[in-house]
Amino acid sequence: MTVMLKDLLSLKGRTALVTGGAGFLGTAMCETFAELGANVVIASRDEEKCKRAAAALQETFGDGTGALGLHLDVLEGESIAGVMRATKDEFGGLDILVNNAWSGNKNSWESITEEDWRYDVDVSLNSPFVVTKAAFPMLKTSRGVILNVGSMYGHVAPDYRLYEGTTFQNPPSYGAAKAGLIQFTKYLSSFLAPYGIRANALSPGAYPHPPVREHEVFHGRLAAKNPIGRVGDPEDLKGVVAVLCSDAGAYITGQNVCVDGGWAVW
Repeated sequence: MTVMLKDLLSLKGRTALVTGGAGFLGTAMCETFAELGANVVIASRDEEKCKRAAAALQETFGDGTGALGLHLDVLEGESIAGVMRATKDEFGGLDILVNNAWSGNKNSWESITEEDWRYDVDVSLNSPFVVTKAAFPMLKTSRGVILNVGSMYGHVAPDYRLYEGTTFQNPPSYGAAKAGLIQFTKYLSSFLAPYGIRANALSPGAYPHPPVREHEVFHGRLAAKNPIGRVGDPEDLKGVVAVLCSDAGAYITGQNVCVDGGWAVW
């Protein structure tokens, strides 16, 4: 019997939780899940923004779209537990976890403090561990999927020639944490395989936020660094997210998929 691609990509009846889901990249991921038929839990520190994002999904993809906006502080255990309870109460379980939340300061090697370092590592590496542990009981039941959002700077170093001052600097803590997240993903793919859980990492780069794009010189440097000759747009992630989180990617686990315009090939 022929298996249709549209059936492999369908997420109808499944539930996805995206931390940082109302943000620049997270919004595109949530749109992907909603378009493929999944219920979507959008969670971040800005609860009102998450609720607006959930309402936008319902407006775009139909009133039948299950979308829930929740407050989540990924550094607070009780906040994480509350999101898991709300997800289970609303949708009965969880099939897809996307660890996407990030916040931190721009720092150079000279300007970064020990406090900055610890905070960045807590958000980018330690919180995905805690969130994944909290989601594990539901993911085990659903034989679910984990997608950790890494970065090109988790596997290559920033080119110092791109940066001047600290306005757009990439701090050393960021890449170190993202490298750890990629390895954590590989660990999960191995040790959670007996439960039928797949785990992959997605490494974007460069995807400057809209305010950064307004600075033509720096934006131009980023674009020129890529073989494709442009920076990434959030929509560039949708196809990969769809494959990795659906049955179309059922034989893919433990991988770090780079969606970076060729950034790391030279």
